[in-house]
Amino acid sequence: MKRVAVILSGCGYLDGSEIRESVLTLLALDTANIEYQIFAPDEPLFHVIDHVSGEISEGENRNILQEAGRIARGKISTLNKLDENEFDGLIIPGGFGVAKNLSTFAFKGAEASVHSTVASILKAFHQSKKPIGAICISPALLALTFGNLHPNITLGSDTNIAKEIEKTGAIHHVCQTSEIVVDKQNLFVTTPAYMDDQACLKDIYTGITSLVEAMTTLAN
Repeated sequence: MKRVAVILSGCGYLDGSEIRESVLTLLALDTANIEYQIFAPDEPLFHVIDHVSGEISEGENRNILQEAGRIARGKISTLNKLDENEFDGLIIPGGFGVAKNLSTFAFKGAEASVHSTVASILKAFHQSKKPIGAICISPALLALTFGNLHPNITLGSDTNIAKEIEKTGAIHHVCQTSEIVVDKQNLFVTTPAYMDDQACLKDIYTGITSLVEAMTTLAN
């Protein structure tokens, strides 16, 4: 892999992209000498959460692209400009923004829909046989989009989430934070990261680094 597209869903784990997972993804790519470009939808967040109280900030509206630009240091493009032909792989960090802004998984579980542009991008990479890495809650996007293919994925070790995601047709594997699940047939690599709220940063980085390494192997 020489170039990877990264899709963010905002800034902050309760209403956007998980910041630590996002930064560690960029670090893992940079360490592997892989170029990356960051994308996000130019649309409103589903809602804004106060990350101190955990409560919804009533009456406050923010933009997904502008929020994700905080992580990208302004170097970010709108999602509709993501051309699969320009990249060798795709990675989507986690955070509730994936389940609220990129899909409706937070509200409808296995019956959820995926953001139409995100779904189109996922299908384009899959059809071109380019690896897709999904972190934390992001594997739900793979399950919702490709459930009929029975992809092998992980959302960590929560049995309730596993049961819900398997309703899509996906095959769930219990996985520790520092580990990954590789679906060689579909070229999917997934890792739990903060699906375990108590996970330590070094284990999350180990998992994300392993994800990037596995994607590189699949791309060759």
